[in-house]
Formats: sequence, C-alpha cells, structure tokens
Amino acid sequence: MQAINRRQFLASAGLSALVLATKTDLLADTAKKSGLMIGYSGITWGNADAQTVKAIEDISSLGYKGIQLRANTFGPYKAKPSELKAMLDKHKLKLAMFSSGNVEIDPAKFQSTVDMHVAHASFVKALGGSAFQMTNSLRKNGEVPTTEELKKLASVMNEIGRQTADMGVQATYHNHMKQWGETPEEVDILVHEMNPKYVKLLLDIAHYKQGGGDPAKAVVQYKDVLHTLHLKDTKSPLPEKPDDPKAYKFVELGQGNVDVPAVFAALDKIKFKGWGVVELDGVPDPNKTPLQCAQINKEYITKTLNFPL
Repeated sequence: MQAINRRQFLASAGLSALVLATKTDLLADTAKKSGLMIGYSGITWGNADAQTVKAIEDISSLGYKGIQLRANTFGPYKAKPSELKAMLDKHKLKLAMFSSGNVEIDPAKFQSTVDMHVAHASFVKALGGSAFQMTNSLRKNGEVPTTEELKKLASVMNEIGRQTADMGVQATYHNHMKQWGETPEEVDILVHEMNPKYVKLLLDIAHYKQGGGDPAKAVVQYKDVLHTLHLKDTKSPLPEKPDDPKAYKFVELGQGNVDVPAVFAALDKIKFKGWGVVELDGVPDPNKTPLQCAQINKEYITKTLNFPL
C-alpha cells in the first residue's frame, strides 16, 4: 500500500506540476498574442515631486511596465528632463501617457493653449514617450454643450495634434465627466470632428460608463481611432447617497459598475495594440495606501482576468 500511495503521490505531483506549467505557458502565450500593454497612472500618489518619485518606485515594484505622469512634473523637470528619464529607465518604466491639461476654445486663449500642449509634447518626447492626453474644463454649471461648441473644441485639438504630429508625438482626447465629452453622444460628436491623422481617442472606461455609455461597445465602435484606455472602475450609487444617481466615486477594478472583463474581451476582439493605463484618481478607502490600491488592481488583472502584466 505504501508503494502504491507513493506512486499515486508522485503521479499527482507530476500532474499538478504539469497543470501549473501549462497555465504559466498559457499566460505567457496570451501576453505574446495580445497587443495590450498594462501601465499605471501616478495620479493616486498626488502632485508633489516627492510623491511622483514614490509613484515611480511603487509602480515599478509591482511589475507594471508603463506609467502615466501628469503635467505637475513639467515644472520641476522641464529644464532637466534627462533626470526624470533616467529615473524612469532605472525603474524600467516607459512613459505610457502624459496628462497635458485643458484645451480652451476662447480665441483669446488659442495661442497659449496650443503653445502649452506643444511644449508638453516636446517634454514627452524627451522622456521617451510618444503620446499625451487633452481634457477640458469647459462644462459650466452642468450646461450641455451645443454641437457647434463641440466642433470648436475638436478644431482646437486638431490644430494642437497637427503641430505635435510633426514632432512624432500623438495627441489624444480623454473623455471625462463634468467636461465637454461627458456623455456618449458628446463623445461621438467630438470623435467624428477629430482629424484621425492628428487626434486619437483615449477611452476612459469609468468616465464613459458613468456618463451613460457602454465601454465595451465603445471599444468596438471607435476601434479605428482608439489609441489608449484608462482601465478604471466607478461605484454608483453610493451607500451614503442611495437616491442620488449622479453621486459616484472611483474604486479599484472589480469593485464598481464597469464590466471590465467585457472591455478586455472587446479589446481582444479588435486585436487592440496599445496601452491600457490603470487609473485611480484617489485612494477610495483612507485606510489604504496608493501602493495597496495598485496591488489590488494588479491582482484583479493578473488573477481575476488572468492577464499578465
């Protein structure tokens, strides 16, 4: 009996090892087949320079391959981008995306708006990156923009993108709540007015969902102009405001209302190639740290979705 049990044990151990090896091989194969690269945004850590350094260290320590930096890094490093680039290189992080800030449609602000984004694009290039995102702060008191106003916004973005394209840096539009482009209908107008040669879409799946859209359908709908995604989740309604459909907060992946697996399936369907940047605007639970949140997001991607970093 002991000999039989030993044989059974060895067979069982061998089978377990085979299953583990097969699963590992499948994950590796998935990584090779997929064109989706996973990055992480430094926004959760805050704006101070020390917080940016901490974000780089933490994001790298978890195995993410790319990082999104914000415009707050431009001030301290615009005269010495090589220092920031060296920091990214040391931690084996690529600049997946850069938050360049707002686009204005006021003619009096046109040149300063263009100049700011072009300067940021030059900074991106010096950091080894190739793309930046544009947002806006044009939605006042919740007023819905007209089609003509959205066309004006797209026109300014097209000019910015035209100038940065000459530098080899791609301009992208980031859909966002409480901005022009909050709803799927507004996003659709903007996308159709954007010149695809100069401006692509950064689809934020949480903002799109909160704005009333289906992110997985948007992936397929805009596959020809889709450049980057913000992999993000949002919870609504909130327990403390159960009767307010407009109340929401950003949470770790899998903790909210966004059907993230459907988004990944849609990306696979269109054979997407590009960055998916995990983003969490702030720590949803004061008892957690940004690093812990990033770990939770990593486990969701690698264990729940079986997608390797």
